[in-house]
Amino acid sequence: MKIYFAASIRGGRKDQNKYNELIGFLSSKVEVLTEHVGDSSLGQTGEQDFTDKEIYQRDLEWLESADAVIAEVTNPSLGVGYELGVAEKLNKPVLCLYENKMEDRKLSAMISGNLKFRTFHCKNMEQAKEEIVSFIDSVKAKNHPIL
Repeated sequence: MKIYFAASIRGGRKDQNKYNELIGFLSSKVEVLTEHVGDSSLGQTGEQDFTDKEIYQRDLEWLESADAVIAEVTNPSLGVGYELGVAEKLNKPVLCLYENKMEDRKLSAMISGNLKFRTFHCKNMEQAKEEIVSFIDSVKAKNHPIL
């Protein structure tokens, strides 16, 4: 199973450690197409070895080849929002993980109100990991029904 993991890069890297831990966890269960998102050497300016056009084309190819998308959406990101819109149009199963750190800030209604997305408000990493396992199991069950 191939997972496209989406999280903020140019929108801010303050949660990079969380992304890295989630990607490490995911990688023990499935193939993660976007492992670089958790890399500590990747700064807020993004990848330096590719042009924006090359990144865009590569990421669209990864989205198309993915079986599902998991997005960490706590830190708002235009790129992640775009990726989620593409995933929806491609009919990919989507899990959005959101940690509400500030009570006066809410998740965008374009994500939380989208019934095609599975949105999970997690309080800690263990809850996020449990939800990821549940999501992966449900995607596998839909793609490979038991006869």
